[in-house]
Amino acid sequence: MKAILILMLALIVGGPASSLDLHVAPNGNDKNPGTKRKPFATLEAAQEAIRALKKENGLPTGGITVWVHGGEYFRLTSFHLTKEDSGTHESPITYRAWPGTAPRIIGGAVVKGFEPLKETDALARIHPEARGKVLKADLKAQGITEYGKLSRRGFGMGSAPAHMELFFQDSPMILARWPNDGWARIAGVPDGPSAGRFVYEGDRPQRWLASDDIWLHGYWTWDWADSYEKVRTIDTQAKVISTEPPHGVYGYKAGARYYALNILEELDQPGEYYIDRKQGVLYFWPPGPINKHQAVVSILEEPMIALDNVEYVSIRDLTLECTRGKGVEVRGGSHLEIADCIIRNTGTVGITLDNTLNSRIVSCEICNTGDGGISINSGDRLSLTPSECLIANNRIHHFSRWSSTYHPGISVQGVGVRIAHNLIHDAPHSAIIFHGNEHIIEYNEIHHVCMETSDAGGIYAGRDFSCRRNVIRYNYIHDMGGADVRSIYLDDNFSDVLVAGNIIYKGKMGVCIGGGRANVIENNIFIECIPSVHLDNRGENWAQATVEGFMKERLEAVNFRHAPWKDRYPELLTLYDDEPGKPKYNVIERNISVGGEWLRIYSQNYDATISIKNNLVDIDPGFVDAAKNDFRLKDDSAARKIGFRPIPFEKIGLVNIGDSEDF
Repeated sequence: MKAILILMLALIVGGPASSLDLHVAPNGNDKNPGTKRKPFATLEAAQEAIRALKKENGLPTGGITVWVHGGEYFRLTSFHLTKEDSGTHESPITYRAWPGTAPRIIGGAVVKGFEPLKETDALARIHPEARGKVLKADLKAQGITEYGKLSRRGFGMGSAPAHMELFFQDSPMILARWPNDGWARIAGVPDGPSAGRFVYEGDRPQRWLASDDIWLHGYWTWDWADSYEKVRTIDTQAKVISTEPPHGVYGYKAGARYYALNILEELDQPGEYYIDRKQGVLYFWPPGPINKHQAVVSILEEPMIALDNVEYVSIRDLTLECTRGKGVEVRGGSHLEIADCIIRNTGTVGITLDNTLNSRIVSCEICNTGDGGISINSGDRLSLTPSECLIANNRIHHFSRWSSTYHPGISVQGVGVRIAHNLIHDAPHSAIIFHGNEHIIEYNEIHHVCMETSDAGGIYAGRDFSCRRNVIRYNYIHDMGGADVRSIYLDDNFSDVLVAGNIIYKGKMGVCIGGGRANVIENNIFIECIPSVHLDNRGENWAQATVEGFMKERLEAVNFRHAPWKDRYPELLTLYDDEPGKPKYNVIERNISVGGEWLRIYSQNYDATISIKNNLVDIDPGFVDAAKNDFRLKDDSAARKIGFRPIPFEKIGLVNIGDSEDF
């Protein structure tokens, strides 16, 4: 069989210098030769054909393209590429959609057979107003038996595969919850924050006593730290809910907010569902006609596509959706590309890259993820070797559906990653969180993030003196949500960041320097921010222990006294001899601030090493058309007199890569 396959592939190639096209289609057959007329049925068949050709004849010059034709590809296992599946510079391998088609790779199963509830069903447990609207489907009878389990997740807990979810009209449905919108509040904590019990208001939990897998999602103490907790008992006489250990992150606090979920009795609005895991039955109030739209439950827990130590491979134009795990996981490798893909409705992160070099994620849409959008850890910090990776021109939105905090649209660690021209919006917490060295964050548009958190930042970093020479420039950040939010947040003594050429409009606090040093805030425009810039000296007071402890340990871990660190960052050699908790050497110059409030400085002693000068405050700067959010400056702008340089506002955000010199 293999010999025949190799012969047919040789005929398709047509010569040693020709590129090769293979085809995969839903109506194909893996016994076919993989031509357009006789396509394969699976990606694995194309993968095996490429391996066979590579072993016998080598890859053709010009590479191989696997054309994935339109339709639905249901997967219960990961499509796993390894080093054996690599291309080369002269012969790259591409998996992409056939032009004009939209192949969907689905990590679940379609649910059919919905029917109205009968008296013999759980009708009595459902709210009277919902009884005529809720439908049921027997999952077990359709061969769907692995439902997963809800588990603790949230602040500081990493990412774990989600439980089975329901998706309808290409969107995630709501696991039946109370209240339907917003939050309930803890009435009291009689035994202290760590006892694992709290008093609730009202009598709503009286309805839940027949449910045995109730979960609570809350911000239990701080509005920047959420977690999911399983209910152990409900005492309706004392109005006390007890949870399974280890209980809410940071303990429970009176007035803290939460909601309850996974409760059949609360299935009372369109879009809600509940899965009876014991009986294998799905209950659902569809928000549209059930016979006109597809209902899909997620099953796959592995990454939909996994690449391990692969080189010169591209994934393009594919839709990956409805999975309990990640969309794409990349570990190691180099010269990889994920482009023009739609990754949606995942249980965890959209895409992760770990120790991957010279690769890019461009022009993708990533949305409705359980955790963050893109996570990259690339480049070597000990040797300061840059990753040369690019995350650009992606639209990332409505992420962090399950883990609300510290699972941002883009998480970046390592050295030398460029984050450019992305549009990031609509999320409970941060758009971008970065850690490491010499990253460039530029030309991004960010709005409506930090919508349910406080003490949070649209672009955020904190607590590490070893992170150096990072750049945040030419970003447009606007319409930030939540309370006590910063557009750019350099938290807890984070230092050595250039913040230049950004436009921040209605960004709550514009830039927060939380005690850090040698940060340069220059040539930015702040509009209706309160304040535009904040500077404090927390490292000399309440955060002093962090500076002298945790941050010192982090600095020691990178061998900063040795090359290349001592040559690249000589200032670190004397940092702890130079009042490390004092916010020295910060520069705040040539900025524009209109509306709102300009500057807040909190310092025991205003330090002479801080430069604050040549800023244009509450003087009309001469915007081209502020009413239409066109914040370019007119030629006769008063800002010219302070040396303000024009910001390329028209280049910010998503672009046509073919027309852009940035790529």
